[in-house]
Amino acid sequence: MATSSIIRRALLYVPGSSQKMLEKSRGLSADCVAYDLEDSVTPGKKAEARSNLVSLLSKPRASGIREQAVRINSVDSGFALDDLTEVLKAQHLDALVIPKVNSASDLHFVTDVVRHTLPDRHTSNEASQKQPPVRLIALIESARAITELTSICRASPFLSGLIFAAEDFALDLSITRTPSLSEFLYARSAITMAARAHNLPSTIDLVCTNFRGEQGMKALEDECINGRNLGFNGKQCIHPTQVETVQKLYSPPEKEVEWAVRVVIADEKADRAGRGAWTLDGKMIDVPVVGKAKAIVEKAKVCGFNVDEIRAKWKDQEPE
Repeated sequence: MATSSIIRRALLYVPGSSQKMLEKSRGLSADCVAYDLEDSVTPGKKAEARSNLVSLLSKPRASGIREQAVRINSVDSGFALDDLTEVLKAQHLDALVIPKVNSASDLHFVTDVVRHTLPDRHTSNEASQKQPPVRLIALIESARAITELTSICRASPFLSGLIFAAEDFALDLSITRTPSLSEFLYARSAITMAARAHNLPSTIDLVCTNFRGEQGMKALEDECINGRNLGFNGKQCIHPTQVETVQKLYSPPEKEVEWAVRVVIADEKADRAGRGAWTLDGKMIDVPVVGKAKAIVEKAKVCGFNVDEIRAKWKDQEPE
């Protein structure tokens, strides 16, 4: 699956049973909105919520939302097949978030249903597809899931990312979440490494449950920085006020983008001169550093930076 245009700095959950929240969500600016059929919807409201989402996702796309997803119920819940049968009717469904993925078989089930229901979007001949495939994003919530990461990452050609669900993971291990998040270090590191090893574009970190007021915003910022340092490139959000901060902190900083553009420009000139290694600002630049710079530039483009303008500013940059 092509990954270059997929970016999920913020994944915001919106209850599928609340018409008010569904309509308000269309005015948001977010990389991914995941309309929820799972935890936020009681069993008696599941059918109504499915109908709400089919209607919502059949409307013209909201201009500020890059990706429209639905979080279905877990495969072993008894609700998943009904969820899929209904939401796959929606014209503008981009992705499915699958909770409690404990093994490859959970993704095999969803993949088989998606292929059977929407064969034209899930063929081996991408050139013949009028719409891209429905992408799958797996929630990792248990010790078993951590031990099965390799098979989970290989389970579906439509798998597009992993999400860490801290609260359910803590429940499974009978541990208590602390502000340091140190109790999740192994699990979170395992998720980011598995996703990278299998070329999945998204690794989405835990929810920040403390988000109100100045203290909540500081906690959110700290968690974003912590997640970035572990290799996550996005974060789950449970309130619209979290989205702007999360998307800013999971975008490359302006100074980093400018540095990367300078490296790319200077490397182009070094390459023409036959130079394999050179310096910039007194620091050696070699192939791995150039590779990092190119990745930053590509991400900056997707995040909305005017890279052409920055290139024009530094067009005279030379390798030192």
